[in-house]
Amino acid sequence: MKKIFAAVFILCAVNLFAQDQLEAMKAWTEYMTPGPMHQLLSKMVGNWKTTTTFVDPATGNEMKSEGKATFETIFEGRYIKSVHSGEMMGMPFEGLGFDAYDNGNKEFVSIWIDNMGTGIIVMKGKLDEKSGSLVFTGTGYDPSIGKNMKYRSVSKWINDNKTVFEMFGEVNGKEELMFTMEYTRM
Repeated sequence: MKKIFAAVFILCAVNLFAQDQLEAMKAWTEYMTPGPMHQLLSKMVGNWKTTTTFVDPATGNEMKSEGKATFETIFEGRYIKSVHSGEMMGMPFEGLGFDAYDNGNKEFVSIWIDNMGTGIIVMKGKLDEKSGSLVFTGTGYDPSIGKNMKYRSVSKWINDNKTVFEMFGEVNGKEELMFTMEYTRM
């Protein structure tokens, strides 16, 4: 009788273990599979001409610069990598970004590095369904104030060949537009 009970117990345990494994595999498959939000990000794939307009908050004066950006999907559409180059405030500029949609946390994530600093800006965001814009918030070090600054960015798709990116920073407790970058597909 004990042998029959032990055999039934082992069969049940193996079946439960197999069922748990199937559920775990299903969860991982859903987590790792690119979906509609990844397709939304992939609208940027390609080569772009950039025109950046900086606004001096003290004077309101604008400075413009031009550059280029290339966006590509990596890891079978799970992430978008962007490489930027041009000129910023009279100096050569290079930047590298990675954008993603995290299926598990249901949010967009953006990581940015460039040759104008040594830190990493990490921002998280959501799709504003009403405007169709991606809105990100995060923080990054600002050497002019000697501490982290709150940032907010808004990406608006005008059409398949034009996108507008706005970056805002919190200065003295007030959000101000830092720059606008217009992307025109080449």
